[in-house]
Amino acid sequence: MKSRWERIFSLAARLMLGALFIAASIDKIAHPGEFAKIIHNYQILPDSLINIAAIVLPWLEGLLGLALVTGVFLPGAAVLSNLLLLSFFSALLYNLARGLNVHCGCFTTKITGEPETAWYVVRDSGFLLLGMFVLVQVFRQRSLAKSRLIVE
Repeated sequence: MKSRWERIFSLAARLMLGALFIAASIDKIAHPGEFAKIIHNYQILPDSLINIAAIVLPWLEGLLGLALVTGVFLPGAAVLSNLLLLSFFSALLYNLARGLNVHCGCFTTKITGEPETAWYVVRDSGFLLLGMFVLVQVFRQRSLAKSRLIVE
C-alpha cells in the first residue's frame, strides 16, 4: 500500500508529464510547416516521412498528454510517452555525436539564436527520468491493484 505522500507525488509526476506533452504539442499543431523544417534539420528521417511526422507527432503528443492527465489508457500512455521521450533523446544525442547543433523543436517552432544542445540534453534527461518514474508508478499501482483482487 502506497502512503498518501507517495500517491500525491505519483499523481503530480503524471500530471507534470501530461502537461509537458500537451505544452509540447500546441505550437507544433498550430505550425506544422515550421515543425517539418525542424524535423528536416535533424537529418534522420527520409524526406518522404517528414511531413507525415510533422502532422502526426504533435497530435500523438497531445493525445498522450491528455491520457496522462485524465488517467485514461494510462498503461499505454505511459509506455508510449516513454518511447517518444527516448526517441527524442536519442535523436538529440545522435545529432550531438554527429556535430550537428540543431534546435530541438520541443516547445516551439520558432527558430531564433544558437541552439543550446547541451541544455537540451540536461533538460531531456530530466524529462526521461520523470517519464520513467511515471511508468514505474503506473505499473506498480496496477500490480498492487491486481494483487489486492487476488487476495480479496
